[in-house]
Amino acid sequence: MAIRLFDHYVHLPVLVLVIVEAVIVSLALILAHTIADASGLISASTRGADRGFWSCGITTVVLLCAMAAMGLYRIALRARYSGVLARLFVAFVLTAVFLPFLYYVVPPLYIHPLVMLISSGIAITGLAAVRLGFLKLVDESLFKRRVLVLGAGRRAEQFLKLRRMADQRGFKLVRYLSMPGDEPAQLPEKRVQPIPDNLYDYAVEHRIDEIVIAVDDRRGTLPIRDLLECRLDGIDVTDVINFLERETGKINLELIRPSWLIFENGFRRQLPRRVAQRIFDIVSSGIVLVLASPIMLLTAIAILIEDGRPIFYRQRRVGKNNVDFDVLKFRSMGKDAEAEGEAVWAKEDDDRITRVGHIIRKLRIDELPQVLNVLAGQMSVVGPRPERPEFVERLKEQLPYYMERHRVRPGITGWAQLCYPYGSSEKDAFEKLQFDLYYVKNRTLIFDFMILLQTAEVVLWQKGAR
Repeated sequence: MAIRLFDHYVHLPVLVLVIVEAVIVSLALILAHTIADASGLISASTRGADRGFWSCGITTVVLLCAMAAMGLYRIALRARYSGVLARLFVAFVLTAVFLPFLYYVVPPLYIHPLVMLISSGIAITGLAAVRLGFLKLVDESLFKRRVLVLGAGRRAEQFLKLRRMADQRGFKLVRYLSMPGDEPAQLPEKRVQPIPDNLYDYAVEHRIDEIVIAVDDRRGTLPIRDLLECRLDGIDVTDVINFLERETGKINLELIRPSWLIFENGFRRQLPRRVAQRIFDIVSSGIVLVLASPIMLLTAIAILIEDGRPIFYRQRRVGKNNVDFDVLKFRSMGKDAEAEGEAVWAKEDDDRITRVGHIIRKLRIDELPQVLNVLAGQMSVVGPRPERPEFVERLKEQLPYYMERHRVRPGITGWAQLCYPYGSSEKDAFEKLQFDLYYVKNRTLIFDFMILLQTAEVVLWQKGAR
């Protein structure tokens, strides 16, 4: 089950998990204070202002953000329990590295190191136990909505693409109900049956939580009265496009029509939102530029030693409203990577990449100079990745709605980069476009912040880098 929060879908199990883990971390801090005071290990002169509500609250928020950065609040996380524990440990390390800087800037938030050590031990134990229970419960029926698909044709066939267990963590598909006009589809016969005479009674009998409309031809075929009765009785009725958008985090291009784009909520461009977005870009890119400057200097020296000048690589890309600009990157390929003058897709184990290039690509360091593009207003920190004009000309002829991704500024990182591996073909471009359109439709500052956090997972686990 997913709810709409800050104009973005949040799965109920994840929301419950965040609340439970926030309580555990807060209680661990309180208990650590109590233990340290009772044992006399911390004197009043060295304790500092570490008993305040704000110090515990901010510390909890920092840890939860670090856990989000490790992908621990993604419903589609496919890591095993050992992988979850590894990510949890890294989140605590990141928190321990960040907090001293925070305490230096805001001294009243200071918490004694011994209290942090004790609370970390308690919190890790509690969070590990909660995660073990969560992984079991979320794959069972406790949080899953029982879903009935109205239709057994080509539109309903899209459900077969949700093969992974992680794709179906939010729902349990009960049955497909075939309708007149459905086109032949390769659905499992044992899960398909003709629509019953009374759809409402059938839904109540099978404890259905949601009915998904996936009929190929709706003209005069939908049981309107039964659907209305279901809706008024609290059973949700959802179009298949909206259902798949909610569950997969992408817009299914095989199903949408122009009318859906016209009438659907989203794709907002209000002035206050654009101003807030620009402020977010300037502040976040400025922080990245300051913090990453030592790494950028070392990278420049390494490139200069291995392959000489130029250090930076300028490449023409298509930006907002189809306006071209030069994207700035650290050079990761040899000087004659495209000697023939023809744009070529990057591929796995590309022999054009230098030794330094392999390292900076894996760690995404080659993208850091793009903060200058952000400050210049050509890019955003978060958005669809900018593509080369040669590829854009080709893809806009092959992919429907491809040019709609240029309604916003391109980004250094983005939703598609989190959800799909590195694109190196027209097929990959089609898959990434579905995530890009989801981002354009549902773009908010909160969504941008979560994407920016989770980019740390991509870097540390080297997902999709080539």
